[in-house]
Amino acid sequence: MRTTRLAPVAIAAAAALSLAACSGSTTDDGTTAAADASGDVVTLTVGASPVPHAQILEYIDQNLAADAGIDIEIVEYTDYVQPNVALSEGDLDANYFQHVPYFDAEVAEKGYEFEHSVGIHIEPYGVYSNTYASVAELPDGATVAVTNDPSNQARALVLLEKEGLFTLADVENPSVFDVADNPKNIKLVEVAADQLPRQLEDVDAAVINGNFALEAGLVPSKDAIALESGEDNPYANIVAYRTEDKDSAAIATLISLLTSDEVRTYIEETWPDGELIPAF
Repeated sequence: MRTTRLAPVAIAAAAALSLAACSGSTTDDGTTAAADASGDVVTLTVGASPVPHAQILEYIDQNLAADAGIDIEIVEYTDYVQPNVALSEGDLDANYFQHVPYFDAEVAEKGYEFEHSVGIHIEPYGVYSNTYASVAELPDGATVAVTNDPSNQARALVLLEKEGLFTLADVENPSVFDVADNPKNIKLVEVAADQLPRQLEDVDAAVINGNFALEAGLVPSKDAIALESGEDNPYANIVAYRTEDKDSAAIATLISLLTSDEVRTYIEETWPDGELIPAF
């Protein structure tokens, strides 16, 4: 297994793998096993956020993949744009970094011919502050940073609304322009998702994506002053792949392993305080 990290503007340089010749079988534990026409192990190049997605893939590659007939080459990305670009251009066989609403927005906006797996895990969104111990303590005129990507921004705003900071207009995907009632005169600042942890020094609070909070050394269950519930949460992270590969045995194997009992146990033991919640 090789892990490569790419900067936000970089595009994965891995060669695309032809999956047409794959065949599948079933292992003793019920997971799907993949092998090419010669019976050799099939290599999948998968783009992922460093934490927690790449960590989960590394666990699978080191403990489960060989018996299932695949080898995972992990390409790490530190932004949310390039993994879908690289998948569309054939530099990746799959990616694992995004939740369903973001996936849907990307496909609708950019016309990607993608499919996605069932939900793998949920990363609860959190509100963080270096100054205040609760959302209720935020003063009049407080500055709160939220992500600038539409689907995640809506998620952040809904969390802030549930915490009583303001009310939102009745729209499907609210933005910073849809604050209807703002009694505390909260000032919302839009920031790229990966930069939110760095903004904590300059704002009163920030709503930070789970993976970027973990990367910054924050423990959502302990450090967040408000945390999104995992119950009935629509923001499950998924594996995305090209529609042309929807019948790929290798990709089916990857998804089967990601939703296995072993991975559920790994997630629950690695993030025991609910920082990650299995979605399967």
